Amino acid sequence: MTAKRIKSLLVAVFSLGIVLFSNMTFGQDTTQNGEIHGEAGEFDVTKTILDHIKDDHSWHLWGHTSISLPVILCSDKGVEVFSSHHLVDEHHEPAAYQGKYLYKTFEGKIKVVNADGSISEAASKNVWDFSITKNVASLLLTVFILLVVFLSVANAYKKTGITSAPKGLQSFMEPIILFVRDDVAKPNIGKHYAKYMPFLLTVFFLIWINNMLGLVPLFPGGANVSGNIAFTMTLAVFTFILVNINGNKSYWQHIFWMPGMHWSMKLFLAPIELLGVFTKPISLMIRLFANITAGHILVLSLICLIFIFKSIFASAIAVPFAVFINMIELLVAFLQAFIFTMLAAMYIGMATEEHHHEEHAH
Repeated sequence: MTAKRIKSLLVAVFSLGIVLFSNMTFGQDTTQNGEIHGEAGEFDVTKTILDHIKDDHSWHLWGHTSISLPVILCSDKGVEVFSSHHLVDEHHEPAAYQGKYLYKTFEGKIKVVNADGSISEAASKNVWDFSITKNVASLLLTVFILLVVFLSVANAYKKTGITSAPKGLQSFMEPIILFVRDDVAKPNIGKHYAKYMPFLLTVFFLIWINNMLGLVPLFPGGANVSGNIAFTMTLAVFTFILVNINGNKSYWQHIFWMPGMHWSMKLFLAPIELLGVFTKPISLMIRLFANITAGHILVLSLICLIFIFKSIFASAIAVPFAVFINMIELLVAFLQAFIFTMLAAMYIGMATEEHHHEEHAH
């Protein structure tokens, strides 16, 4: 059996294991969590899917078993820290907790409530939530993995030098780093590519590892970090700042006073070009968020078919499709990291490119 077939078999077994484990944990959730069902006991697909892709103040394992995460709240009464297990009862249902205010979670958000259980909007506005949620914990885990991997590879290069053949983790990382350098940074940025390589590599691996962890249903995976609009917005904002800080005179001239055109057209194009400065990071933000979220929803929807139809026939159809989509998601996890990095490099290249209009003047 060739190495290529062995790799394909391992990917198939890995994807099948993920889906089967998802079915097991999914089944435990649906049979033990009463909120998922309606009044008539019908399976609520929408609520089930949203519960699995949204952020939470605890890290769910199976059934009613979860890892409690620290809740950090800052209000006009000061800072308070407590465990998230105070916000749920023994049935894992939201419960009120008396701190400096009376707190309770509503759709994953901590609100201040009155004695009768109603939300106090005025008091809730004074409370800022800096909690370590599931997405934050997963992001910290990704940062830890990045530090371990890159520091290990860097130390290995210090010992063996850059001329010797890479071994172990080096042999895995070097082709990917060279791919980002030679196929993403150099063609789009040009001769000054090295200045932006740390940012591009960080963005690429941060997105890729988060996407891969999101495909693993068991702890410490399963968090939908790249499907969180706040995460993608942060990456887009940093890209926006980097692009526009490094934009040269030619870049800003093309935005506000397009060379080689009549002044009337320049006045017409200036607001359009200025709008484009802001739409580029918005497109980066929405593209990554939408693609990752859609992938999670598609896999969960296929698994939900088993609990909707409650038949072996439905399982026989849903499981192979879920395995197929999961294998595609492995590709999408890499592809979305590549697309975000490539577009970021392209925008940087457009902002730093030198234009010589004088040579082409009529």
